Amino acid sequence: MTASPEMAVSSANSTLDFDSVVLLLERIFVRHGTSNEVARTLALNCAGAERDGAHSHGVFRMPGYVSTLKSGWVNGQAVPVVEDVASGFVRVDAGNGFAQPALAAARALLVEKARSAGIAVLAIRNSHHFAALWPDVEPFAYEGLVALSVVNSMTCVVPHGADRPLFGTNPIAFAAPRADGEPIVFDLATSAIAHGDVQIAARKGERLPQGMGVDSLGQPTQDPQAILEGGALLPFGGHKGSALSMMVELLAAALTGGNFSFEFDWKNHPGAKTPWTGQLLIVIDPAKAAGQSFAERSQELVRQMHGVGLKRLPGDRRHHQRAKSSAGGIQLDADTLANLRELAGD
Repeated sequence: MTASPEMAVSSANSTLDFDSVVLLLERIFVRHGTSNEVARTLALNCAGAERDGAHSHGVFRMPGYVSTLKSGWVNGQAVPVVEDVASGFVRVDAGNGFAQPALAAARALLVEKARSAGIAVLAIRNSHHFAALWPDVEPFAYEGLVALSVVNSMTCVVPHGADRPLFGTNPIAFAAPRADGEPIVFDLATSAIAHGDVQIAARKGERLPQGMGVDSLGQPTQDPQAILEGGALLPFGGHKGSALSMMVELLAAALTGGNFSFEFDWKNHPGAKTPWTGQLLIVIDPAKAAGQSFAERSQELVRQMHGVGLKRLPGDRRHHQRAKSSAGGIQLDADTLANLRELAGD
């Protein structure tokens, strides 16, 4: 069997516990050139997304990781260099490696500075981010901190009023603690739809809602394949999403020293999938604020939101699926599991 760049869908499912999925993904990463430390970090991230039902950033991404590593585009052995540059500022050079190991290397210093100064910034440059963004911020909320992160990606979004793509999907993620319940967490692309969701729709032969993207001639299309083959995405909310996407470019690239979405060229690396850009995280210690505790205030906001009829908060679906997967395991269809095992060399 030859591993396909897109995993086939089968009606038969296999159920694995979280640790088994992590170990399988670790073997894939190590086999294709990462260090053990990088493999562990990426496997936990990818398995966590699959466990929480974020399938566009779960094991669906593994063939992309593998093809990227095989192409030589990213350094799977990179050791991040952490720089303590100011009382509330940390820089990391990811060494043309993945962003998550860079965050892991700087995390303790970032938290220390946030608790000391009340707020701290982490600027990651020379990095590749190919995963969901919420796993980067959610752990801070469990520690009672507020976290915001932005990352830019490869050029695939047409700015509002323009006729050619320039921005990336450029997501924004936010996490905040609350007194009685899971943290409030959201992760949204500033494009009308995430690029991974377009790929999944194309794989399934599904059409997209109107307003998601354009074809190679710049004409509106609901065909995901037309978007992937020379087309582009649109920003959400017209000029509003476009402005936010521009902000992400400035924060994640200009401020960190990383590449803008349009500044890197991977044509000499066939199979490369990961954007070589930058990432910014801002962490705030709400204990420094005056008045009632932040977690209690956020809980009051949640109570009021429920009071006006809101049934589901941002992050609720993920937390529900996490509990379900923790109890019953992670379901993978037979072909997906076979492809993963092939990538692992089993």
